[in-house]
Amino acid sequence: MLPRGGSSMPPPPNPAAYFPPPRVTLPSGLEILRTYSGAVIFLEILFGTIVWILVASTQVPLPLLQGWVMFVAVTAWFLSIVFLCVFLFGYANRIAVNWNQVDFLFHGATFVFYFGAFLLQAATTSLHHFPRKFNSTSQERILADHEYNISIAASV
Repeated sequence: MLPRGGSSMPPPPNPAAYFPPPRVTLPSGLEILRTYSGAVIFLEILFGTIVWILVASTQVPLPLLQGWVMFVAVTAWFLSIVFLCVFLFGYANRIAVNWNQVDFLFHGATFVFYFGAFLLQAATTSLHHFPRKFNSTSQERILADHEYNISIAASV
């Protein structure tokens, strides 16, 4: 016999219980280097180092522009190393975050910052033929030929 007002159907389940927790689909350890994300992180570290060296090896005619380029290169380089270490040492399995989303946002933000740095470095490079001081009688340019070539490499 059923209790008064009762029915034979069980109560509806809690809908929140049916959503699985975020999964880490990116592997941990050295296996991360075999994924596209690991390869992109490695390339970000490599090219960030190259940009860092190239910008630091030239005279800085426009400190505001090239200062931002240097900031982006150093910061993205450091954060890429930290992000790679999170996967290499298995911390991704211990931190409850949707790592697929974090990976997407990290690479997207890094792309935006590097693209902005590219535009600023290219703008600095394009001014190479202007004189260093406009009121001067000397023809010293903002970037010498050697520095111009290095600045082109840093832009690319």
